[in-house]
Amino acid sequence: MRSSQGLPPDIKRVLWARSLRAFGDGYIAILLPVHLSRLGYDAFGVGLVSTASLLGSALLTLALGLVAYRIPRRQALLAAGLLMAATGLGFAGIEAFWPLLVIAFVGTLNPSGGDVSVFLPLEHTVVSHVVADEDRTAVFARYSFVGAFFGALGALSVGVVDWLAQVVAPSTTTAALFVLYGALGLLTFLLYRHLSARVEAGTDAPPAPLGPSREIVYRLAALFSVDAFGGGLVINALLTIWLSERFGIGVATIGAIFFVTSLCSAASYFAAVPLAQRFGLINTMVFTHLPSSVFLILTAFAPTIWIAFGLLILRSLLSQMDVPTRSSYVMAVVRPEERPAAASVTAVPRSLASALAPLLSGWLLTVSPFGWPLVLAGTLKAAYDLTLLRQFSAIKPPEER
Repeated sequence: MRSSQGLPPDIKRVLWARSLRAFGDGYIAILLPVHLSRLGYDAFGVGLVSTASLLGSALLTLALGLVAYRIPRRQALLAAGLLMAATGLGFAGIEAFWPLLVIAFVGTLNPSGGDVSVFLPLEHTVVSHVVADEDRTAVFARYSFVGAFFGALGALSVGVVDWLAQVVAPSTTTAALFVLYGALGLLTFLLYRHLSARVEAGTDAPPAPLGPSREIVYRLAALFSVDAFGGGLVINALLTIWLSERFGIGVATIGAIFFVTSLCSAASYFAAVPLAQRFGLINTMVFTHLPSSVFLILTAFAPTIWIAFGLLILRSLLSQMDVPTRSSYVMAVVRPEERPAAASVTAVPRSLASALAPLLSGWLLTVSPFGWPLVLAGTLKAAYDLTLLRQFSAIKPPEER
């Protein structure tokens, strides 16, 4: 696992698919509020669409978790790719609010900039089944890295709306970008057509619903939901609105900010691997995530865009190190045959919690220009970190025993 040449073909396909989706998610998270604002919808409307998309993803992931041990993973991933294609085409051709709300609910639209879709538990299961325990965290770091890196490129590319505004109507450019999102879904579909039978195996026992690991998975899911609710308060779609209203900056500038912060997050994923090997998965998760929550709170009080930008960079250098370590930890502390169900069950509360948060955040931004969502998000995330350390520091994955 030391280089991409040493990765199994199935892992390479997962990484390419993750890269394509991340690029689309990166610009959609910024494009969505811009698109809805031009259609005449306010911050609360953006929050409502964001909530619908996250809630729909959560319910779909929950349904998958209940039957994941019965459905071939390759078929589920292919269906998700087609759903992504349909979502992009729907947003490209429809302007009425309620149809858009329905498409957001049933589709794969991701206003957070991260990955909260139905793809996530399926891909996590594939990775965990194909690689060995000692390589698991490193591969999850690579998985997270490509997501952050290509998400950063996607965020930067949204500036094309401003760059082409003199020659092409912004509504035309926006529609084209939604069509591109659908095309990325089709490319994802084509990649997953070539997955091998190995992704369905990986253990002598068939996949099963949660059994002996039920208690620990439920406890982790409850804690992850607190962190996700905090993250949902500051998803990129709503952070875009706050930055624009607070500092009066345009789409291209906001895209550049998210590009830099996403690159910082991407670099941090690889730092998480040696830290986890040295200090353990839980310690790495907590002691990198906790200071990032403080930086998030301080951003709300930043007097200038440059200070806010600096605080967001400091936050991004630390806030995402828990992503590969968290994924690795969940897959490590359950039985192999329980991994599909565990991945879904821990993902669903995160999605549900993050789905409710944008509605609150959008309302807060309509009643006050101050960054109350940032303060509340940082406080909740800090509480999550301390509780995680207290409850799980003694439960070690196999490679730490």
